[in-house]
Amino acid sequence: MRKIAIYGKGGIGKSTTTSNLSAALALKGYKVMQIGCDPKADSTKGLMGGKRIPTVLDQLREKKDDVTLNDIVFEGYGGVLCVESGGPTPGIGCAGRGIISAFEKLAELEAFETYKPDIVIYDVLGDVVCGGFAMPIREGYAREVFIVSSGEMMALYAADNIARAVKNFASRGYARVAGLILNARNVENEREIVEKAVKEIGTEVVAYIPRCKDIQTAEDRGGTVLQYVKESQMCDIYNALADTVLGLSKDDETQS
Repeated sequence: MRKIAIYGKGGIGKSTTTSNLSAALALKGYKVMQIGCDPKADSTKGLMGGKRIPTVLDQLREKKDDVTLNDIVFEGYGGVLCVESGGPTPGIGCAGRGIISAFEKLAELEAFETYKPDIVIYDVLGDVVCGGFAMPIREGYAREVFIVSSGEMMALYAADNIARAVKNFASRGYARVAGLILNARNVENEREIVEKAVKEIGTEVVAYIPRCKDIQTAEDRGGTVLQYVKESQMCDIYNALADTVLGLSKDDETQS
């Protein structure tokens, strides 16, 4: 089982990228589980027909010890298993702690042992990488981290912080930064800006996702381009990203 974390600044297109990646991997025959690690709980919307699913924390608040896997794991497009950690009641509690509670419940219910996914993808808010938001890169969860960024200053600032956080755990044999996914925003000289930034960060650009209206068209219909705009060039781009992720994952397994 391969475990991958995808981090990025809020609003950078991280969840859209993750959902299209999950769909591409599923259509290649892999059993995928996508776990949203953001209090907004909208990571898996594009795999669930545009609908939000009950979160682990919501179910814990409502059912307490009676929560089952059927309450928190839902099958989406392509058979992708969808989970949303959720967050605390607004203004009360810690969002990071919410992620920890969700992970603990998934472990207690033996979610991985039950569903036996080939690939688990954690979709993580990367504006902050402390506490619970760092969980996917700690304690043997994800082995590889992919960072989604554009050429915008704040997105690259977040990318640098995420890379630093990962490196802080490197000596413990936890996750490594496998590369940056450039989700273009048509910033002037965007590719050059990002190529310079990744050299400073100490990684590389592993995929370029151009800005394309087909993505919005699919999202307006509640899904991914692989489901709703099958003739789009973006399908080839997300399939190529899936192949890249699979290749890098295999390399990591060989090294370990």
